[in-house]
Amino acid sequence: MTNGKAKRPRRGRSRSASGAAAARRARSDVWRLRLYVAEGSPRSRTALANLQRLCEEHLQGRYLIEVVDLRLNPRLARGDEIVAIPTLVRRLPPPIRKIVGDLSNVDRTLVGLQLRVES
Repeated sequence: MTNGKAKRPRRGRSRSASGAAAARRARSDVWRLRLYVAEGSPRSRTALANLQRLCEEHLQGRYLIEVVDLRLNPRLARGDEIVAIPTLVRRLPPPIRKIVGDLSNVDRTLVGLQLRVES
């Protein structure tokens, strides 16, 4: 598990004016996700693995994951009003969304992230 390191999205390089506009749009399409964990706990490890798998399947490299270990930085929980761990916070695109738990319920997680419409 990483300590606060974010996974970088894959981006292509562009040389034309229209390519530059496409690059700007690609940056704005990046999902910024913050996962609050207690590093070393089984549920936190499961949440990170599930999140990485879901992101690769549904966001194909257009995401950044920041992992925050609340054992090392408990004050960071206040800003996002974290009351349980693991908790995933989708910071971008707006609106901010929170999902508590190990993210093992794929349908619930996708609906919570607004990647799938609730049926």
